[in-house]
Amino acid sequence: PISIFANFSRKKFISFDFHRFHELNVPLEGMRSSVLSVLLLVSAAAVVGADVPPGVPTNVKKERQRAEKLPPCKACTVLVNSFREGMKRTERSKHEGGDAAWEEERLGSYKTSELRLIEIQERLCQDVGRGEDQCHQLAEDYESRIEAWWKQHQNDHPDLHRWLCVDEAQVCCPDGFFGPNCDPCPSCFGNGKCKGNGTRKGNGKCACDEGYDGENCDRCGPEHYEAFRDSEKLLCAKCHKACAAGGCTGAGPNACRVCRTGWVMDSQRGGCTDIDECVTAANTCTKQQFCVNNEGSFSCLDCDKSCDECDGDGPDMCKQCAENYELRDGMCTDTSSEKRNQYVTFTRYITYAGLCIATCIVLQSSTWLAALVGLAVAVYISVSEYWLNTNPQSSAGGVPSPKILDEILQQQ
Repeated sequence: PISIFANFSRKKFISFDFHRFHELNVPLEGMRSSVLSVLLLVSAAAVVGADVPPGVPTNVKKERQRAEKLPPCKACTVLVNSFREGMKRTERSKHEGGDAAWEEERLGSYKTSELRLIEIQERLCQDVGRGEDQCHQLAEDYESRIEAWWKQHQNDHPDLHRWLCVDEAQVCCPDGFFGPNCDPCPSCFGNGKCKGNGTRKGNGKCACDEGYDGENCDRCGPEHYEAFRDSEKLLCAKCHKACAAGGCTGAGPNACRVCRTGWVMDSQRGGCTDIDECVTAANTCTKQQFCVNNEGSFSCLDCDKSCDECDGDGPDMCKQCAENYELRDGMCTDTSSEKRNQYVTFTRYITYAGLCIATCIVLQSSTWLAALVGLAVAVYISVSEYWLNTNPQSSAGGVPSPKILDEILQQQ
C-alpha cells in the first residue's frame, strides 16, 4: 500500500500511494499513524546513510589535532588548564550596594558548590585543540579525583596541577625536577634547561641555549665569547660578523681569530679589516653600474639613465654620457628634450606670427574689428609667454638619491 523509494547514496526521496490506502479501507487515524512511523524510520535512515555533500571541505587537520596523543604529563596539564579556565568562567563578581553579608554568604557557598563543579565539567576540554579526545577520556578517568579535590582538598591544596598531576596521578614532577623519581635537575648555569624538566621522563642532561656549550652549559659555544662570568652566572655574546668559525677573544673585529670572506687579517694591529672591493678588481659591477662598499661585501647600483658609465649616483657622476645626452657644465643633459623644446618654441612663434598676419588682414576691412582682434592676440601672447617662462624652483636640491638612501639603511 505504500511505495517508498530511497537512494541513500545520492538523492533521497519518498513517494506514498494514498489511493491504495483508501482502497484498502484503512482507518484515517491508523493511516496517519502508519505514515508517521514510516516517515520517522526513513528520515532516520536517511540521516545515517547520507553522504557528505560534494564540495563541502572536511577539516582533516583539526580532526587529527583532536585525536593526537599527548605525553602523560602534557595531557594532564591540558586538562588542568581547561579546568582552571572553567573556574574563571564561573566566577561571580560582587555587585556594589545591597546586603554585603548576604552576598558574601551566597557567593561563598557557590564558590565550592557542586553546582559550580557541574558547570565547569559541562564545558571541560572544549576547544582544547590538540589532544581534545584524550582530554575528555582523562577527565572521565580522573573524575572522582577532581571531585575529591573540589570538595575536600581545594583549600589545603589550591594548586590543582600539583595535587592531581604530581601527587595523585604521578605523571608530572614539580618544576626543576625530572624522571620517575622526580630527581632534581642540574642548574645548567642558568643557560639551559634540564631534559625532562617537570615530567617523569628525560635524562636530566642540560639542553643549552644558543651560544652556550658544555655538559652544564658552563662555557661559550662556537663564535661566541665570554662577556661576563662569576661563580654562579655566565654570559656569552656573539662574535663580530667579521669573525669566521675560529671564533674570537672579545668584542669587535679586532678580536677575531679567523676572518670571514670580505675581510683580511691585519698583521700590524691584529684582527680583521674590511676589504674595499670597490677599489680592487674583486667587484663584478657592469659598465652601467657603480660600486658601493659594505662591511664584508659590496653592492652594485645602477647608474643614472643619463650615464653610459659612472662613478656614483646622479647625472653629475657620469664618466660618459648616454645616447641623446650631452655633457654641459659637468652634467649630462638630455639633448632630445632640448630639441623638442626648440621645435615647440619655433612652432609657437609661427603661431604668433600667423595671428598677427590674420589681424592685418582683418584691418583691411574693419579698423574696429582689427583693434579687438589685435587686443585679443596681444593678451593671448602675453599670458602664454608669462605662463611658459614661470618655472617653479625645485625644493629637492641636495637630497640624496633613493638608491643611496636604501643602501645607507641596509648598512644600519
